[in-house]
Amino acid sequence: MQLSIRSLTKTYPNGVRALNNINLTINNGLFGLLGPNGAGKSSLMRTIATLQDADTGNIFLDDLNVLEQKEDVKKILGYLPQEFGVYPNITAEELLNHIALLKGIAITKERNERVKNLLVQTNLYDVKNKKLGGFSGGMKQRFGIAQALIGNPKIIIVDEPTAGLDPTERNRFLNLLSEISEQVIVILSTHIVEDVKELCSQMAIINKGEVLFSGHPADALDSVKGKIWSCQVSKQEAKELMQQHQVISQKFNTGQIELHVWSDSNVGNFAPAQPALEDVYFSVLNGFINKN
Repeated sequence: MQLSIRSLTKTYPNGVRALNNINLTINNGLFGLLGPNGAGKSSLMRTIATLQDADTGNIFLDDLNVLEQKEDVKKILGYLPQEFGVYPNITAEELLNHIALLKGIAITKERNERVKNLLVQTNLYDVKNKKLGGFSGGMKQRFGIAQALIGNPKIIIVDEPTAGLDPTERNRFLNLLSEISEQVIVILSTHIVEDVKELCSQMAIINKGEVLFSGHPADALDSVKGKIWSCQVSKQEAKELMQQHQVISQKFNTGQIELHVWSDSNVGNFAPAQPALEDVYFSVLNGFINKN
């Protein structure tokens, strides 16, 4: 399938322009949507998920008009928002069974089989009779994916799904998304660059409601090759260098500050750095890479 987003805009009543002429084409696989908090990621996800209307533009999932055929879209959509509630005094199996019934899986045997398969797939089968109020953050996120998968969706949207997860749960969750994405479109909205680096075959970076970059992560890395330079210096030296160079990012590293700067040629005592997707991200946000 293919999701086509064209000239999409959205301005809220308070005057905030959340989406500004968004154009994206998303194919089957895992698509990473990167951007800082407030960039417009959630607004875009909510619009695709038919939870809010756009002011202008259109979205098509193959031949399906997403903005006009909302009920048809909901039948093939799985959605895991950034924050979602669960009934704390009901078990995982009971709530999944109820959601499956709401999704139209009326035959008991079929519904029970579907719920069982999802609990196994999300590694929750052993805790199927545990009340959701006792689930850890990672377990709740996996339950969120299970409920999003109930109706065999063709497109799945997950909004900031790894926030607050420990490294083990984060890896397990991302591996599950990667496995799912082999057959459907999975849109992973996040501000964590590491979530996108290893798994996504497509990506976009947005900020202030605009797409600043879209393409393959490998192409993104090629765009900064030979332009990223790094050094480790004291805090005082870092202040001076930040006034002299186009600094992409800074972070503490073994008691010193590691600076990454953008330059077309060698910079003083800086050494050439092997570009990482994080360098692309900050280069785009700082305007060193032109908008697509």
